[in-house]
Amino acid sequence: MSAATSAAAGPLAGLKVLELGQLIAGPFAGKTLGDFGADVIKIEPPGTGDPLRQWRLLHNGTSVWWQVQSRNKRSVVLDLRSDEGRSEVRRLIDEADVLIENFKPGTLEKWGLGYDTLAASNPGLIMLRISGYGQDGPYRDLPGFAVVAEAMGGLRHLMGEPGRVPVRAGVSLGDTLAALHGVIGVLLALQARARTGRGQVVDVALYEAVFNCMESLLPEYSAFGAVRQPAGSALPGIAPSNAYRCADGQVVIGGNGDSIYKRLMSAIGRDDLGSDPALAHNAGRAAQVDRIDAAITAWTVQRPVAEVVTVLQAASVPVGRIYTVQDMAEDPHYRARGMIQRIVTTDGLALDVPGVVPRLSDTPGGIHRLAPGLGEHPARWSEGHDD
Repeated sequence: MSAATSAAAGPLAGLKVLELGQLIAGPFAGKTLGDFGADVIKIEPPGTGDPLRQWRLLHNGTSVWWQVQSRNKRSVVLDLRSDEGRSEVRRLIDEADVLIENFKPGTLEKWGLGYDTLAASNPGLIMLRISGYGQDGPYRDLPGFAVVAEAMGGLRHLMGEPGRVPVRAGVSLGDTLAALHGVIGVLLALQARARTGRGQVVDVALYEAVFNCMESLLPEYSAFGAVRQPAGSALPGIAPSNAYRCADGQVVIGGNGDSIYKRLMSAIGRDDLGSDPALAHNAGRAAQVDRIDAAITAWTVQRPVAEVVTVLQAASVPVGRIYTVQDMAEDPHYRARGMIQRIVTTDGLALDVPGVVPRLSDTPGGIHRLAPGLGEHPARWSEGHDD
């Protein structure tokens, strides 16, 4: 595993994290903490384990996605529906710093594993709870997946072309946004615990994580009654910022800064638009965005992507090709930044996987443990990370 690093060097070294979640949201939070040195034990049900093991493309019966989502974790099999399984998990929780779960609200309480019960014997415990709608409120008990959260949180309505059925991103953004908010919550709770000695519950709802990223959506409605509508590849009210057709593909161009706009217009031979005082600032450009986009398209459509990118980069205008995963895998900048790491799985598959984000200068994260086989580890906290 060429990307291996020492967990002991990570900023979260010594932090004991117990992951009860399955699929994406909870496990992505666990992966992120594990990437930075936390000792993560993943509890899986007997038999098939986490369903993610079987999601999408498989190698020798196991998802290659599993190699990313469950790296830096150990796998312990326990049946939480049994008294024996719950007793074992309670023993682990009593020594844990962080407990992650993404079950339907009330499930852990039904099993006798509610926060008040657990905190009675481990008052420093931080519990990250990720669910569709949160731990309270009128929708608390409804099932919630990322696809629904993205719709309720406002994202889905804005995606796609005007008048068409809204599209979705090809990944589960609601889950990963919730996981990242959860990690922020855990780090904040750890900071508070350092002062008070007490843990707390971090309650993350999928739809709220999406809603938190909706920028000016709510204040614009509150102040002006404006209901933002889908706008395809454009960014409403910000001009010019769009995807543009080229002779052999497409590019995205962000020319919405005042000085950037002038450089862009000069580069495409439209100094008349660049020097127009009505277009000097964003408000004026937004009012004439169709005119500006038409001028840019008239230039880009006659040129191949490579030429467009070269010319605009030379003019210090933000521009880029629309990458496929093949483009990412072959891009030298991805590799120079460590964003593509090569591992060799336990069954001998050489596999490129995403690197660790964010990058820390003194205590960087890394891949220090391959994704585990089902039930590979004993139900105990280790003295180190190499058992």
